[in-house]
Amino acid sequence: MQKKLKTKEYIYIASMLFGLFFGAGNLIFPVSMGQMAGSNVWPAIIGFLITGVGLPLLGIVAMGISRSSGLYELASRVHPYYSLFFTCALYLTIGPFFAIPRTATVSFEVGLVPLLAKSQISLWLTIFSLIFFLTVLWFSLRPSNILTWVGKILNPLFLFFLAILIITAFLNPMGSVTQIPVAQSYQNGSFFKGFLEGYNTMDALASLAFGIIVINVVHNLGVEDPNKVAFSTVKSGVFSMSFMAIIYASLTIMGTQSRGIFPVSANGGQALTLISAHYFGKIGAVLLAITITLACLKTAVGLITSCSETFVSIFPNLLSYKKYAILFCVVSFAIANVGLNNIISFSVPVLMFLYPLAITLILLSLFERLFHGDHCVYQWVTGLTIFAAIFDFAGALPKATIKFLHLGGMIQIASNHLPFYNDGMGWLTPALIGLVIGLLLHFSRKGQAIE
Repeated sequence: MQKKLKTKEYIYIASMLFGLFFGAGNLIFPVSMGQMAGSNVWPAIIGFLITGVGLPLLGIVAMGISRSSGLYELASRVHPYYSLFFTCALYLTIGPFFAIPRTATVSFEVGLVPLLAKSQISLWLTIFSLIFFLTVLWFSLRPSNILTWVGKILNPLFLFFLAILIITAFLNPMGSVTQIPVAQSYQNGSFFKGFLEGYNTMDALASLAFGIIVINVVHNLGVEDPNKVAFSTVKSGVFSMSFMAIIYASLTIMGTQSRGIFPVSANGGQALTLISAHYFGKIGAVLLAITITLACLKTAVGLITSCSETFVSIFPNLLSYKKYAILFCVVSFAIANVGLNNIISFSVPVLMFLYPLAITLILLSLFERLFHGDHCVYQWVTGLTIFAAIFDFAGALPKATIKFLHLGGMIQIASNHLPFYNDGMGWLTPALIGLVIGLLLHFSRKGQAIE
């Protein structure tokens, strides 16, 4: 007889899901999007929730249904070499190249930047990030229950303070959403803009990396059947992700309302600091900074640990766990010192390339029973998606880089001939063409086998 999870077990899984996916860095993107979307905020919110909430949930469900032991095995359905490339690229993206450096810079932007003169920012960023990553390395090399206890205290405190801030902002709005001007980038296609903004959370990528953790928890609670694992995950995930959706939407609206008093900030961290200081003064800003810094510290330790363990498993004879942890902390420290705005701008092209591959892998895994997991379908969809995603990657590069690499002609061709390219979705049509070709080949071979 298959075990059914109790209500308290569902709550436990939902709480863990929330802790895995909602980091302090996720606060800054909805607020920033809200400031720019203005009165067009609701289509942007819907697009953001699809990639920031819906896809991570589907990613975890896909891991459960596929019975894969992890991302490496799941991606190997395309090809072993592709699996190696995609796994390394994904972990480096949610690890030392972008997500981990972002934990330090978000903390710095919220905590210290408001107190510093512009001439001091570079020096203090170096000092702050050095202390931050030395602390991260210390915890990463000494697994301890301290971080667990900090999380148990910090998460409720974090959510309590955030709830007070959001409720206060709604009761005393700085402006009316319908009267807030729309930034030029959101005047047309605000839904697609919000969809792409959800990439910045990196949660869909994280769902492929950490989904196995959730699946193992469900298994350890006594659920073995893959369908029931997926059902248990979905039931817990709907609660957890619904809560995340409410927070994301509230933060976005709060960001939009802030335009009634403040101009568009350079990034969401600065906007959040201004909003907090407006309602609660310097004490509120300080409490927000301390809470976010501790939350980011905890997130960074978890990512360093996860990335180091993954690379040890993939390349067991290359470096030890300790050396990987040191290497990733050093790389993260170096990248953090380019600043939050630069990290975000540099990450956008990479996410424009990786997200289509993650989306197609998730969807193919969810519906693979329809084509019996045929590698041919995986390969055609992924191959054409990669081809188109390269154009999306090129188009998202900084203008100076495009000019230096002479990519303008290639981008213009894509803009003229690739459907939805100008909306950042140039990969969609090639992926669908790959799906049709793959399915035709699959069913034609199946028909020949029957004959």
